[in-house]
Amino acid sequence: MSLISLSGNLLYAAFIAYLVGTLLYGGAIKSSKPDGAASRAEKWGKLALIVTIIGFAAHVGYFITRWIYKGHAPVSNMFEFTTAFGMFIIAAFILISYMYRLTALGLVALPVALLIIGYAAMFPNSVDPLVPSLQSHWLTIHVITAAMGQSILAISAVAGLLYLLKSINPKIKSKSRFWMEAVLYFGVLVIGFMLATVVFKGMGYEASFTYIDTQDAEQEITYNMPAVFGMNDYTLLTEKVMNPLVEMPAVINAQKLTTVFWSFIFGSIIYLLVRLVTRRRILTMLHPLVQKVNLNLLDEVGYRSVLIGFPVFTLGALVFAMIWAQEAWGRYWGWDPKEVWALITWLFYAAYLHLRLSKGWEGKKSAWLAVVGFAIILFNLIVVNLVIAGLHSYAA
Repeated sequence: MSLISLSGNLLYAAFIAYLVGTLLYGGAIKSSKPDGAASRAEKWGKLALIVTIIGFAAHVGYFITRWIYKGHAPVSNMFEFTTAFGMFIIAAFILISYMYRLTALGLVALPVALLIIGYAAMFPNSVDPLVPSLQSHWLTIHVITAAMGQSILAISAVAGLLYLLKSINPKIKSKSRFWMEAVLYFGVLVIGFMLATVVFKGMGYEASFTYIDTQDAEQEITYNMPAVFGMNDYTLLTEKVMNPLVEMPAVINAQKLTTVFWSFIFGSIIYLLVRLVTRRRILTMLHPLVQKVNLNLLDEVGYRSVLIGFPVFTLGALVFAMIWAQEAWGRYWGWDPKEVWALITWLFYAAYLHLRLSKGWEGKKSAWLAVVGFAIILFNLIVVNLVIAGLHSYAA
């Protein structure tokens, strides 16, 4: 078996282990009843953690074997970066689990990692030569450190989400209930993206276009989903497929915007079907699972995750990124969309710490900030990478 095949099998094994771990954490939560079943719940929780660690070991094995095969860190495209991001989220979760023994975290952290890995699997996983701007050790340092910082910050969002799931009463109409359901809806959209990709790939859909890029050069691009949005000054090369409904300016990657559109369509259908079948909001279904969690402990976990993750993110996404930018492009800062959103993310978490320490924003306010912060991270990962053209567009 070649290294690249072994790497793929290890990632698949990690995915299965995380899925089993999620079910075991669910069992641990369901067993937490005041009828003497606490010891059984603890055993379920320990077994879930063991399975998660086994999955993480396989995930690390995937990362190392792919690194050996490629000869450089596997973080140079969307597939590789996103799978690495999922790996670091699990690493941060395992660390927090040993520190706080908070079983309920696994009920959210593992599904988040599963969605991220599933999202990564929708991108090409081929091993391609590095473009010149990526041939630098500073790329490895910058990307890995930034991913580590984001993963630790993600744990603050996991704790915040659990806090909100328990503290928001799904039976009482409120703004908090509306926005919490909106957060869960956007989680379903990620599943919609995966389903849309699988469906159109299964149909063998393909449409080729030429277009004019931001440098006024003619390029060719292939759509694997029906083209709702067309690239700048496009020409359709494939017969018997639909023409785009709207032509986008060169600064927008219309192919990826089309992917986002179909993700919303498929995700919305899934959400509506769940609502119709269960006749309940997703919040209402999840609320009973978190009744035993300690809100004060969740609040502390969320806060400490930001305290640790913020300086790590600062080093990776700003300091090391600037050093790499100087080496790759001859300038430390250029207002590229990816750089701008990295700065926005940094400013948001700086504001989080300021509001927490100076204004006393604890509890529900802090939890909402953590969830919004992770939403900004995901916006940077998905929309900025896929839709907005820039120097980081190679990541798509």
